[in-house]
Amino acid sequence: MKKIIIAVLASFIFSGCINYIQDVQLYADGSGSMRVTFWTKMPDDESNKILDKVGIFNADSLRNEFSSNYVTIKNISVYVDSTDSTNHAIINLTFNNIDSLGRAKAFASSEFSLKDGAEGQKIFSQFISPITTGFGINSNAFHVTYKYTFGGDIITDNCTAKKGRILIWDYSLAEIGSGKTISVTFRPFKLKETPPWIYVLSGLVLLIVIIFLLKKKKD
Repeated sequence: MKKIIIAVLASFIFSGCINYIQDVQLYADGSGSMRVTFWTKMPDDESNKILDKVGIFNADSLRNEFSSNYVTIKNISVYVDSTDSTNHAIINLTFNNIDSLGRAKAFASSEFSLKDGAEGQKIFSQFISPITTGFGINSNAFHVTYKYTFGGDIITDNCTAKKGRILIWDYSLAEIGSGKTISVTFRPFKLKETPPWIYVLSGLVLLIVIIFLLKKKKD
């Protein structure tokens, strides 16, 4: 992600707003799904041409950045919203284990980690790298947002906001400073045990079927 953002920042100087949203559904076994969305408004056609050269809003370039042997990319959408002249990119992917997401170029510096904590608990973390530029970027107009939904009860966290079961971390470029670390401890939901009456009902159904077949065979 850092490489993508720096590519945009280093390509032009502008006072528009840059936004990055990473929305993750994470399960106790480390697997999950992710939706990455980022967009920006370019001041003129010349800046759009620069973006084309960088490839930041090019589906093939993005596929290369987010691909690895541990990621399955479901779809990539790149478009320009004509109503406000904003460039958009959306990447939907799934992963077998979030620890291995760092194998993709886009997440090389994210330092994903999911490990066992106290009995019955999991500890998750992700590092948000510092982004240093000398291009006069309006740091308050640049935002990254991370949204995580965990398959379990939250024990501790350092999120900046919550919306139901969704934990949210939202930072401006200035707030990221020397880097931020997302940290969450949660207790995974236990799989519900099959109610005894299900087994009883299944047994009765099986018994009825056997009796019916035996009776039919005699007839």
